[in-house]
Amino acid sequence: MAEKKRLANIELLRCVAMVMVVAMHFMRESGSLLTSGTEVLTIRNIIATFLESFCIVAVNTYVLISGYYGADSSFKMGKVFAFWCRVLFYALLIPVVLLFCGVNIVAQDMGIYGLVQYVFPISSEHYWFASSYLYLLLFMPLLNKALKEMTAKQAASLITTLLILFCGVKSIVPVSLAFDRYGYDLIWFICVYLVGLWLRLYGGKVAEWFQRHSGGVYFFSCFGIFAMTLGLWSMIPKAEGISYYFTVPFHYNFVLCLTGAIGLFYTFSKINLKEGRATDFFRNLGKYAFGVYLLHEHIDLRHLWYPRLTNAINTWLGNNMVAFFAELFVCVVVIFTLGILIDFIRERLFDFVIASWKRRRG
Repeated sequence: MAEKKRLANIELLRCVAMVMVVAMHFMRESGSLLTSGTEVLTIRNIIATFLESFCIVAVNTYVLISGYYGADSSFKMGKVFAFWCRVLFYALLIPVVLLFCGVNIVAQDMGIYGLVQYVFPISSEHYWFASSYLYLLLFMPLLNKALKEMTAKQAASLITTLLILFCGVKSIVPVSLAFDRYGYDLIWFICVYLVGLWLRLYGGKVAEWFQRHSGGVYFFSCFGIFAMTLGLWSMIPKAEGISYYFTVPFHYNFVLCLTGAIGLFYTFSKINLKEGRATDFFRNLGKYAFGVYLLHEHIDLRHLWYPRLTNAINTWLGNNMVAFFAELFVCVVVIFTLGILIDFIRERLFDFVIASWKRRRG
């Protein structure tokens, strides 16, 4: 049976989402974002926070894609194993390469705990997204079965309750909640996955509305995050207790972060790409996009790539907005290109190993 073709527009969305992830990590490493400790607002803070507001939906978008198309997929333990091997490949190989190049690695400073993060990257949350997503892969068949067995009314009640508990309450309560991990966990991934699955199976008029107004939903959700952040920052000097709530609009389980992801997803789902070289290119590119994350968010590279890439630019551009955009462009292009290339090589190596193993067995 021929493998079902990937949807080129959705693979393009994966690539765009990964570019957003790299851009967000650039904002983090460059220290450009507006924080509760920022005393004087600068153009750099405003632009960086604005860009971050429109990129923050990327993580939810990745999980939403899995949920929406999870209804058509069948569970394969081999897929979970392949994902684990992919993560392990980066976790183990990168420190070896860095040591060979004479660069210090985490294990040299952290000892046994550093080694644990290389050998057990999922259990140690070396990559928090990869850990939560692998566990989600294991739960997907149960979630699919459960939602498909429900009536439309039962499913709607379930989704509504989950969103109130894990999204609605935290979005309005101005203090940190003990059970809340800001969306950096399996519980929130399950919620987003089920939202995507529900939109596909029972969405009806709600799904139609989001599809019809997708661009506006994305824009106004993200702009709302930006506006809230600026507004809350201006209130911090008058009420220090608001410092926590100032961070909430950038939590993955904040309501506008979820609606923004839904809007972005439906915006790309409406794109109709004609079959040809472009669609084949996007299908291949999307297949390797996750490698970009596994490369630049490795614990040994997470805080290393930004200074290494930007030092050369800063020597002749200085510290201004031209330098900021130049750094952003170079970092995104270099990291994304290297990530795609390395993951392409990884897949070729994996294919070679699998083919060799099959020949020996046969």
